[in-house]
Amino acid sequence: MRGGWSRGISTGLQAELVTPTGAAIVATLAKRFAAFPEMKIEKTGYGAGSRDFARHPNVLRITVGESTAGANAGEGPFDSRSGQVRATHSVPIQSETISVLEANLDDLNPQVFGYVMDRLLEAGALDVFATPVQMKKNRPGTLLTVLAKTEDADKLAQIIFAETTTLGVRRREEVRQTLARRWETVGTKWGEVRIKIASMNGSVSNYAPEYEDCRRIAEEQKIPLKAVMMEAMDAYARSRKNCNIDARSGFSSTLQVVVK
Repeated sequence: MRGGWSRGISTGLQAELVTPTGAAIVATLAKRFAAFPEMKIEKTGYGAGSRDFARHPNVLRITVGESTAGANAGEGPFDSRSGQVRATHSVPIQSETISVLEANLDDLNPQVFGYVMDRLLEAGALDVFATPVQMKKNRPGTLLTVLAKTEDADKLAQIIFAETTTLGVRRREEVRQTLARRWETVGTKWGEVRIKIASMNGSVSNYAPEYEDCRRIAEEQKIPLKAVMMEAMDAYARSRKNCNIDARSGFSSTLQVVVK
């Protein structure tokens, strides 16, 4: 098991709970550990040990099945090795298990928040946001929330401890569903802008210009930021021939004609 990682749960038992053979199988087959997903069970197997514990059954259960999270959206089968739903070309929504880190802060200098959030994002956080909350003793505070890949959670928690005044970080695993996305570059009269495009069922469902590209052009050309963003949206809409797209909203629209 050396070199691997797991989310340990202590039962308080002072005894060997896994054999060397079992540890070798886990180390060979398991790529990651995650919360038990919602699934349609196909097979279940049990194995019982010879030792009897007073408060805990000495039983191992293995379950194989297909994920039911987002089943109505047509998600693919559950991959028991990765703990994720396998993506296919027909999958409109992709699912993955992520870690959510939270810390309540009521005594941190507000000037520090921006720096902490930047550090967390640079370290690999998927998203970072702050929410005003009312804490004990009627103190106004801030709830710092970090979304992260499960393998990055410990590293990001260390940053929170090092850079803030919190004495504890809560952690839980959740399933995040996302649309397929890709990047394209369009040309405007001021320069190139990247466009982030989200797709569902093979069709574009939403798109938006990259903020940093638009900001750079706006600063260089001394023009309003919104003008650059609108120009980039129009440029992408023009590039999608044979599609009726509202360039301002980024959503596709359909013209229906009824013949009587």
